[in-house]
Amino acid sequence: MNITHNKILLATIMLMSIGLSLFTTDFLTIENLYDVVNNYAMLMILACGLFVVLLSGGIDISFPAMTIISQYVMISLISQYDLGFFAVFIISSAVGIVLGFINAFFVNKLNVPSIIITISTLNIFYGALLYITKGVWLYDYPEFYQQEIIFFRISNDNFDYGLSFQALIAFIAVLLTWILTSKLSIGRKIYALGGNKEASLRVGFNIFRLQLLAYGFMGLMSGLAGVVQSYTVQSVAPDSLLGYELTVLAAVVLGGASLSGGRGTLSGTIMGVVLLAIIQNGLNLMGVSSYWQTVITGLIIILSISLTALGQRRHQGV
Repeated sequence: MNITHNKILLATIMLMSIGLSLFTTDFLTIENLYDVVNNYAMLMILACGLFVVLLSGGIDISFPAMTIISQYVMISLISQYDLGFFAVFIISSAVGIVLGFINAFFVNKLNVPSIIITISTLNIFYGALLYITKGVWLYDYPEFYQQEIIFFRISNDNFDYGLSFQALIAFIAVLLTWILTSKLSIGRKIYALGGNKEASLRVGFNIFRLQLLAYGFMGLMSGLAGVVQSYTVQSVAPDSLLGYELTVLAAVVLGGASLSGGRGTLSGTIMGVVLLAIIQNGLNLMGVSSYWQTVITGLIIILSISLTALGQRRHQGV
């Protein structure tokens, strides 16, 4: 089913790309494609994290708050102390992982649906951040964090492009996710946990450890996403990602990941992000209101979940 789903996704991406190239003049330009890659790098990173959580049979709604907190703490520290560029990743990732572990602890110990836990921690994290920071935005970046980073730079008609910092971090996130889910035995255990928790318990899997890994990985991706977003927009707003969880969920579900756990592919998740990026970019190029874009995103979630559920029922012979 996943292979068929991926083929449908690929065909849809190709058809939409052809359509947008015919109906808009900017879609296939190097400037537009380069901007799309940079602007949707954070979505790709967070989708990788949510993909792993969904595989484990859980769901995490709190990652927008984890992303904001990670980058807020990181920017606050590097602005006050001369910590260097690598400290950016260490601080932001560490904060995200700790917050992810908190989610895993409550999901495991309270034994209630993870969506309830993470909706609760979303509000707790956001509320604590707003209370502590008073909603103050951060603009005071160290000089090294304000410089544009492009590897293999190419200049063309006063436009520079190449391997951007955002794209590189997104690639690293995808690589880490691929290693975890495809090359490590613990990744197969995460698939098994999401497929059948009771069977995983019977064969002796350490459920708490697997949940720590899944939600901790989501925290790591939130930390990396915080680095990318703060670098891209050159500011940190405590409420900037409110509602973004639906966009990420839409991308992962579009990719064929099951909300019940144990099913999904990384390649599908990547194509889900690409498809959503094409849809939103195409709507922007055609001048569609951002409010309607939100409506369309919601409709996409419903349609994708319905098609995925229908495919699973047919696969099970129901």
